[in-house]
Amino acid sequence: MCATDCSSVVRLNIGGKKFCTTVDTLTQREPDSMLSAMFSGRHTVSQDSNNGYVFVDRDGKHFRHILNWLRDGVVPTLKDSEYSELLREAEYYQLLGLIAGIGDVLNNKRKENEELDTELTRTDIIKCIQSEKVRFRGLNLSGLDLSKLDLSYVDFSYACLKSVFFSRANLQCAKFRDVDAEGSIFHNASLRECEFTGANLRGALLAGANLQSANLQDACLVDCSFCGADLRSAHLQGAKLSKANLKGANLQRAYLRQVNLRDAQSMEGAKLNGANMMGAIR
Repeated sequence: MCATDCSSVVRLNIGGKKFCTTVDTLTQREPDSMLSAMFSGRHTVSQDSNNGYVFVDRDGKHFRHILNWLRDGVVPTLKDSEYSELLREAEYYQLLGLIAGIGDVLNNKRKENEELDTELTRTDIIKCIQSEKVRFRGLNLSGLDLSKLDLSYVDFSYACLKSVFFSRANLQCAKFRDVDAEGSIFHNASLRECEFTGANLRGALLAGANLQSANLQDACLVDCSFCGADLRSAHLQGAKLSKANLKGANLQRAYLRQVNLRDAQSMEGAKLNGANMMGAIR
């Protein structure tokens, strides 16, 4: 099937669940997604010869939400556990707009429903970063919304950064040595030359982040999403990548000596040109 007609009907079989939509729906809102690439007309996709359905081997539970996002750009109202499931599907299909939208919803829910025992507020942080060599070493900043701030060169070493929102923040050359940043959101953040040595980033979302030349040595990256992230020349020796999503990540010239890449959830489309793979398990 060569999808060249934007008004043509597409029949999809997502893990056994059947859906009908159009090429226009699949390609317009998220032009850089996997679905857009499949049906852009640049590729030929295989159909079932009996019924004309294109099969995708994913759980179809939330695919109606994926389609509705592509149709009208509205993030659905779900339970928190279901948002986690939808987030995984959005990562698989590389729907960066939906990933950001889910992050915004979860951030707003935290603000409304949680009383977080933090030592500083977002306002406090903004006042502090006007000075030079800002240090938040060892502080508890859990759950704060620090998205879109310029936090370059800030020292967060040893801090508790659980579930902090750093989406689209400028964190170039920031220090995160031995931080606990479990579940934090770094979607589309600038993390060039950052230090994450020994950091706990379990379950963190780093989709679309710029991690060029970042030091992630000995970091816990279990269940992290690096979907579409730029990890060129990053140092990952000793990092734990169990169930990490590296789909579409750029690992060119990265230092991956003795890293177990076989544990990663997905390496599909990852670029490894020039990477130091000595002793790595693939």
